[in-house]
Parts: sequence; structure tokens; C-alpha cells
Amino acid sequence: MRERIGIIVWFAGVLFMGLATTGCQRQPADGAIRFGVPNLPENFDPRFASDAISSRVNRLLYARLVDFDSAWRPVPALATWTRLGPRHYRFHLKPKRRDFSNGDRLTSADVVATYRSILDENSGSPHRIALGNVRALRALDIDTLDLLLKRPDPLAPALLVHGILPARLLAEGHDFRARPVGSGPFALEPGADSSQVSLRRRADDLRLRFVRVADPLVRVMKLGHGEIDLLQNDLPPELVGWLASRPGLSMQRAAGGNFSYLGFNLDDEATGDPRVRRAIASAIDREAVRHYLFQDHVRLASGLLPPEHWAGYRGAAGFQYDPALARRLLADAGYDDEHPLHLVYKTSSDPFRLRIATIIQAQLRGVGVDVDIASHDWGTFFGDIKAGRFQLYSLAWVGVNTPDIFRYVFHSESLPPHGANRGRLRDTRVDALIEQAERQPDMRSAAASYRRLQQRLLALLPYVPLWYEDQYAFTREDIAGYRVSRDGRFDALARVRRVKQAMPDHGR
Repeated sequence: MRERIGIIVWFAGVLFMGLATTGCQRQPADGAIRFGVPNLPENFDPRFASDAISSRVNRLLYARLVDFDSAWRPVPALATWTRLGPRHYRFHLKPKRRDFSNGDRLTSADVVATYRSILDENSGSPHRIALGNVRALRALDIDTLDLLLKRPDPLAPALLVHGILPARLLAEGHDFRARPVGSGPFALEPGADSSQVSLRRRADDLRLRFVRVADPLVRVMKLGHGEIDLLQNDLPPELVGWLASRPGLSMQRAAGGNFSYLGFNLDDEATGDPRVRRAIASAIDREAVRHYLFQDHVRLASGLLPPEHWAGYRGAAGFQYDPALARRLLADAGYDDEHPLHLVYKTSSDPFRLRIATIIQAQLRGVGVDVDIASHDWGTFFGDIKAGRFQLYSLAWVGVNTPDIFRYVFHSESLPPHGANRGRLRDTRVDALIEQAERQPDMRSAAASYRRLQQRLLALLPYVPLWYEDQYAFTREDIAGYRVSRDGRFDALARVRRVKQAMPDHGR
């Protein structure tokens, strides 16, 4: 495998150097900045979007009342707030705020309408479960609204982090999935298709084009040729290291908080057995993967939230690489060389994700587990995971900011389509710990409760925590203003710019 990657890197070098010397950068005639991505957004409606690229792009299209600081504590975005009582918050919209992209003024009525839509049990929003403590939202005037809770919650402002939609269009049944109307720094340009999505920056009409390039090697080639200006993440580590030494490119890197994991279907006869899940955790040499595959640019994970998060788990994972233990656990579960365990491991068709799956497949084979890898295009793969059509899969949670993710992912009331409990975990103690954490009077008490919850999850292992991958981005030398975020968000695109002009490409 390493020889194959070495050949790929050599081939990339030959092509990159050849393309880089074939003349000026191929800048589009409209001056658009082109961002190479492996997948395009699936949904421009923040009430329903759940995949990473959609969530990141929607942050550019829609403004939200609340955002987060470096420790993931809620801070004002569109609005400030005052706590009037244990169950009562008052929000004040800032006077300086953008209108919606259709010209409508954003008011408290739009905020109320957006959240009432998410909370409507007939809407099918996957975010409804996280807002279960909301009793009511009431507009007092055009700039002021009240949030009323069912039970006290010192973290309640962190609930209001969804993009705001115009009430008038909500009432008309507007299709925001395909035609977004928000008050973010960008607006969607017409003409999106399966190859690209174009946004217009409202402050200066700069065009930003997300270009789908599924193959990472081709993305690298397009960056070298000037057919894209920027790419972020989703490259094999060898290509990352190689690109970092190329002239004419700028690289940024940040320690990331995106959580990679192995997920299990607990309704399956095999993966529903806790002995099998712990055996798989014990069979994976995470340290070797971190060092040899990622070249030490990941941190091993113990929980869904990183340790620097105010509610993050700061203890050990509770398992380590121990193939002998894995074999004993499998034997206890009834599996041995004569009766091996067979599993199907689902992943996307991304070459690097396939490579990780292949490594895990080999490590599991070392303890007698036969694994078939089933790779699919992103849409098919993610659809199967949401529908529960899997035994074992790998994915990552990206952009997670609040501990209400635990209710969304692990509470027994969050089975799809009501949440993202895709592994079908049903554990009364987990439910009780989630509910206990949500009732705590302050962040310190809540953090202690969430850490007890994470200890319980490590005992059950509905997920095997793998690692937090670093964030990195490459830009061409005439692109300035982009700053990579540790959660991978694209917000810095609101400030990105060209610092010198190149000859336009007129279709040569």
C-alpha cells in the first residue's frame, strides 16, 4: 500500500510540475474563487441539512442568533441575551444586521417562525429532538423575543444556533432546500448542478465556486494547474506532505476537533454483542494508524467532544490495542477459527477512507474477523447509514459545538428519523445520564454529568472512538484572507480575496 501511495505521489509531482509550468494561472473570466471539494451540498435548508458540507455552506448563506467561542461556549452572533429567570431568556437582535438576500428585513418574527418550523412534529427536522426543552418562542417587538423553557437550562442560548429563514417565505412553503434565502454573507447563484455550486458574496459581488472533484489526486492536479484556488482536508497524508513543499502554495494547519469513529448496528446479532464491539476496539492499533498513516497529524480520541471542549472527556478511552484480549472476547461470543465472525464494513468511495477501511480490515483479520468492505458513492453510503443498513461503518462528526449532540446521537428517543441514533442504542442509564446533564444548574455541574455519560458510552461502545483529525488547507499564492478553522467551517471565505490578477481563462 505504501509503495502504491509513493507511486501516486511521484505521479502527482510529475503532473503538478508539468502543469505548473504551462503558462499563467487559469483564472475564470468572472474572477471567481474556486474551492475544490469531494462532495457538493445536499441541502440548503438549515432546518434539515445534516451532512458536513451542507452545514458548512449553509453557515455562509444564513445568519444565526448564537455562535461559539474557542471553548465552545455560546457567544452572541445576531443577538445578545439576558437571563430573566431559570426558564426565561430574552434575546435582543443587534441593530446592525444584514437583510435577507431577497431584501426582507430580518426581525424577531423570522426567528420565531424558523424555530416553530423546526419544532413542528410534522416537519421531520432532525434538529427537533435537540430543542425538546423549548416551551415557546415569542416575539415582543421587531428586535426582541423571549425563549421560554420547560426546565431550567443555563446553556439554553446554545440551542439557538440554526440559520434563520424569512417568515413570509416559510408561510408560502418556499423550497429552501434548492433556493436558499438567508441573511448570511453569501447568496446562492443560479445554475447549480452536479459539478459545481456558485455563491455570490453580498458585500462585493465576489463569486465563490465550489467545484466537485471526487478524486483527491485530481484535486491536487487542478490546484497545480490553477483550475481551483483552494482545497481543504480530504487528502492522503503523503499528498499533504508533498503539497506542503510545493512553491506557489500556502498551507495552514490546525489541531482539529472533528471526531472520527467506528459505528455499530446494535440491532445486528453480531455487532449488537458488547463482547464483539470491545473485541473490535481491542484489535485496532490506533497508535500505529496515527503514526504511520496520518504521520502523527491526528490525536487519539476518547469521546465525541475533544478534551478542550468545556464538556469534553479528559480520561482514557478504556481500551487499548490487545489482540490477545480481542481473541478471548470473540471466543466468549462463540467465534473462533472454525466459526469466524463475518462482518460487512461500509464506507464511502473516497480513496483515503477506503485506505483506512483496508487497514482496519487487515487488523481485524489478525484476530480472526473476516471483513468485507462495501464502498459506495457518498449519497448511497450516507443513505444506508441513516436507514440502518449496516453492521459496521466509519464516519466523522464535524462541527459539533454543544453537548446536546449526545441526545441527538445516543438517546433512545433519537432513533431515525427523529435523530441520529443510527446504531439503535437503547440504554436506560444513557437516557437518564443525558437527562440529568440537561437539568444541571450551571456549566460546571453539566460538564461533570456529561463526563459520567461519556464513561458509560465507553463501557457500551456504540462507537469506537478513533481520532480527531487535524484541519489543513492549501491556497494558491494569489489568494489571501483564508484561515483554517479547527472544526473545518468555511466562515473565513467571507474575507478571502485575490491579491494579484492573472490573465483570465477564455476557454482555451
